[in-house]
Amino acid sequence: MGGRITALRVQKRNRNRVNVYLDGRFAFGLAAIEAARLRVGQVLSDEDIARLRQRDTAERAAERALGLLSYRPRSEAEIRERVTERYDQETAVEVLERLRRSGLVDDREFARYWIQSRFQHNPRGAMALRQELYRKGVDESIIEEAMAEYDEEEAAARAAETARRKLRGLPFDIFRRRLTEYLLRRGFPYGIVQTVIQQVLADAGPEKFAE
Repeated sequence: MGGRITALRVQKRNRNRVNVYLDGRFAFGLAAIEAARLRVGQVLSDEDIARLRQRDTAERAAERALGLLSYRPRSEAEIRERVTERYDQETAVEVLERLRRSGLVDDREFARYWIQSRFQHNPRGAMALRQELYRKGVDESIIEEAMAEYDEEEAAARAAETARRKLRGLPFDIFRRRLTEYLLRRGFPYGIVQTVIQQVLADAGPEKFAE
């Protein structure tokens, strides 16, 4: 399969890829960043081609990983799982190493991001958060480190405030039951749920409920 490069042509449908022609015939495609190292007239052996294809595979896998990271931070396990859906384990290891070096993947930073995001937008109980991070492949020691300063009662209060606005106008007994169920479903322990609900009820006052 080896031969002399007779043309390097940018693909019409993807300007980031280049078609490589050997001895007048299309041989394979490469990422533009890899093709930039080649020149017309250069002779490629079978080993050269295999090496170029491996680098191209790693480049395409890295692009897939970067696409995932463009939506939100990811754990190493998430990236590994998604990359290996299309590529082999060796490629996944290479991609993860590249992302680590560039600081784009870091399970400690990911755990902190996940906890803060949940606290701000979708509060959960501490145990529920631990389970979410564990399912995302984060090491238990990293999870515990990230959870060390998590204020579960404050998170429950935030969740209760969101629910309170949706449940307002209900009779007292229904309001209390539904708010309790809502907080328990979100993984908050019963003791914290009762404390938070008592505060919500005290702040609302009896005049806020329907007869």
